[in-house]
Amino acid sequence: MAVHAHPDDESSKGAATMARYVADGVEVLVVTCTGGERGDILNPAMDRPEVKANIGKVREEEMARAREILGVRQSWLGFVDSGFPEGDPPPPLPEGCFAVQPLEVASEPLVRAVREFRPHVMLTYDEKGGYPHPDHVKCHEVSVEAFEAAGDPDRYPGTGEPWQPLKLYYHMTFHKERILALHGAMERLGLESPYTESLKRLDDAPPPLWTVTTRVPCADQFETRDKALLAHATQIDPEGFWFACPLDVQREVWPTEDYHLARSLVDTELPEDDLFAGIREKVCL
Repeated sequence: MAVHAHPDDESSKGAATMARYVADGVEVLVVTCTGGERGDILNPAMDRPEVKANIGKVREEEMARAREILGVRQSWLGFVDSGFPEGDPPPPLPEGCFAVQPLEVASEPLVRAVREFRPHVMLTYDEKGGYPHPDHVKCHEVSVEAFEAAGDPDRYPGTGEPWQPLKLYYHMTFHKERILALHGAMERLGLESPYTESLKRLDDAPPPLWTVTTRVPCADQFETRDKALLAHATQIDPEGFWFACPLDVQREVWPTEDYHLARSLVDTELPEDDLFAGIREKVCL
């Protein structure tokens, strides 16, 4: 189970991993916390009045296309996008949005989803949300709460029979080691690197909270990942950052998607190359 804040997050973080496991016969569920109603339109070709007027429905349709491309199941928690507050000081978050919900209110539908789907592995963001969008931070909070509560019969009564996932991972999609490797490869090939600004930001940022523990080989699914990204046409510009590095360069230089193992109830040896390491020995998948 991969828990994400908005439609499109599932395609920019861990999509090739999910497609790889789907191809291996694993059942994968994406849980999307909000409808992405307050997301900016980042593709100039989609910045049209009729799209803006129906952005919630448009993003729902985009998610349906991405879900089909990845071969995953997908469900909505039903909360409203909080938007990304900008300003100094930033404005208050909108009333009723996902990020202002009490923890138990925001977590209850996810606990229900965990107990219904019964995942062995959960994927989510770290405490900072990967980046400090309030919905990403809230997504982290409800994911940890659901991981810890879903197996406890005394918590969240009425949401189904208890089920305890065995491993919880944080996405490490944009860590510096990977970006440096891709940047260097493009410079050696004489190509303009899209990562220069990202590296400057990382140089100024505090050290990461977490290290990479798990690198999942999934280069054969990078094309599927990109097709899923393109399905989110309001968010992804086909001429933009996401596609500036050629796939053959990515496959050669960094053929994995990377994670931090945050919780494990099974024995496993680090580093890992499989999200189900330790689980395959414990359960018959």
